[in-house]
Amino acid sequence: MEKTIRTAFVKSLPVMAGYLALGFGFGVLAAQAGYGPLWVLAMSVTIYAGAMQYLAVDLLANHATLVATAVATFMVNARHIFYGVTMIDKYRNAGKYKPYIVFGMTDETYSLTCDGKSPEGTDFPRFAFWLTLFDHLYWIAGCVLGAVVGTLVEFDSRGVDFAMTALFVAVFVEQWKGTRRHRPALVGVAVSVLALLAFGPDSFLIPATLGICVVLIGGRRFFETKNEMETPTAQAVANDAAEKEGGR
Repeated sequence: MEKTIRTAFVKSLPVMAGYLALGFGFGVLAAQAGYGPLWVLAMSVTIYAGAMQYLAVDLLANHATLVATAVATFMVNARHIFYGVTMIDKYRNAGKYKPYIVFGMTDETYSLTCDGKSPEGTDFPRFAFWLTLFDHLYWIAGCVLGAVVGTLVEFDSRGVDFAMTALFVAVFVEQWKGTRRHRPALVGVAVSVLALLAFGPDSFLIPATLGICVVLIGGRRFFETKNEMETPTAQAVANDAAEKEGGR
């Protein structure tokens, strides 16, 4: 258990750096819109959706209807539907950890758990739980700290909301550097640009997400390199070794 917690904490450190800064920005914006630390704490614990929380400040300030809020929430977080589909098998046997790790699956946490693997000597569901919990705590801490500072100090907050875009770029670059397969990333960029040109900045998210899924699923064999298709998995190697041992 201690190794799992320690490993999850180390893996979460890059997210901590981003979430403290992003959460701080949200807290400042929320405080300047009239929402104090307790409101920010409640939103960070229950909503836990960076881009949506930024948008929620404007929705609340403009007295948006429930229907408008629901539609905006769906549009902003629709990508999580596709994240969730890819994690069905990986989270199938998560047991008591499942409700929370499903709730807490943000972009950054997903990027660290999407391969369904945990470091050697750790259990994946428990590892995913602690990783998700650490990331959530970082977000809460950053938001509340920002709300406190925003309540006490007056300053120009223009540009603070760009922090979310900056984190997405950082995650993309890290994923690019961490894998030899760049074709899927290039497909994502190309399809997103085409959707942006076709549907505009306010409506391109869902078409882009659908397009990326269709292209990647339809061209799965093309995107898998020859070495990846021929290299046996760790499980296959273990099974083969067990069969040889049993035959002796």
